[in-house]
Amino acid sequence: MIVARRRARRRLVAACLGGLVLASALAACGSTKGAGSSADPSNASATTTIKDAVDPSHAVAAPGKWDGKLPGDDLLVVGDKTLPGDLVKRIKAIKVGTGKKAVPGVAVSAALSYGQFAIQNQYYNIAAVDPSTYRDFTGLESAKWQEQWDRIAGGEMAVMKHLENTIPLDSKGYLAVGSGAQTERIHVGAWSPATVDAVDAMVNTRWGQALGLPADNAMLINTGFSSPAKVRQAIRRIDPKLSVVALDIVAQTGIDPGTFSTVIPVGTLSQAIGVYHYTPIGGGAVRPDPAWVQAHIRTEVMPIIGPMTCNKYIFPQLQAALIEIQKEGLASKITNYAGCYNPRFIAGTTTLSNHAFGLAFDIDPSQNERGTVGHMDPGVIAVFEHWGFTWGGTWTYTDPMHFELNHIVKPG
Repeated sequence: MIVARRRARRRLVAACLGGLVLASALAACGSTKGAGSSADPSNASATTTIKDAVDPSHAVAAPGKWDGKLPGDDLLVVGDKTLPGDLVKRIKAIKVGTGKKAVPGVAVSAALSYGQFAIQNQYYNIAAVDPSTYRDFTGLESAKWQEQWDRIAGGEMAVMKHLENTIPLDSKGYLAVGSGAQTERIHVGAWSPATVDAVDAMVNTRWGQALGLPADNAMLINTGFSSPAKVRQAIRRIDPKLSVVALDIVAQTGIDPGTFSTVIPVGTLSQAIGVYHYTPIGGGAVRPDPAWVQAHIRTEVMPIIGPMTCNKYIFPQLQAALIEIQKEGLASKITNYAGCYNPRFIAGTTTLSNHAFGLAFDIDPSQNERGTVGHMDPGVIAVFEHWGFTWGGTWTYTDPMHFELNHIVKPG
């Protein structure tokens, strides 16, 4: 399959497409657009230049002028930790075919750190990259846009342009990435015209370290004249635990059923999720690793609500919150419980909800439909927020029935 074959990109290839690593980031709510950061190479009048790096403490060496190379992306290989050097060598040495007809399976590759961050119950894919090598895989318009890569090197984030009205930034153009006490604010310095399929946001390697992404746990591969499908099969034979995202077919057709994915959170929620392997099984549902379910999911009887099936880590502070709601005389304000643990994608998307981890619950849905102000009692909201939960009623697209764990609080 020749390199000249490139295809239209699907921008939001979410957590279901192969080994994705989660940098769990429950972002602070704010205005939808950032101020002074909408750099767009296709419209010079819309570009605002920031001369100095917003965060020099997270800057890396500038990438320099682009060398014009444009191999393109065929496969994304992801592990749940740094890919060992000998494993990378074995992958790079893959041959397709036999005897004299055998050809290299890996023409060009680049290492990166790969994960996910969550905003308002939506998960987005993030890559911590070396701008000088990663840019070669992003397509002509993006690769040649020097300012974008200088900004990433200078400590800023680039986010896909089609998310400009979706990602909620604060008034100064910062995005809160992390959870609880382990939250980082990263300035969005560019709305990118293109990136690798299955990547929604890009930062440099120093930010990857700060966010806790495993160093070089992923590699991009261009297969040259070899079939990506055959190279993918060869990689899985080398290590069946690796997730391998087929960027060519999946980018066109969407979800890749049967390919398991991996979620590894950073931040204060990491202990609640651990390593989450799952497989898309159709109909919007996913099948988590049974061992994970056995280790994390419990059914306990909670005050006011009764039996709840959730992640075991949620129960201590959830119980404390519900007891406080009772003491405040607000128990009558919760009339209906609509579920907690639900291993599936958000309806109409291929992105995981915190319900998939058992870390979110819905109450009184008939009075608090999505997209409305809802009728959730302010006192109930205040108690849940005090005990470490985020309320969906403040999100850009409101979900007032929804509460999710934001940070671990240990009752005294």
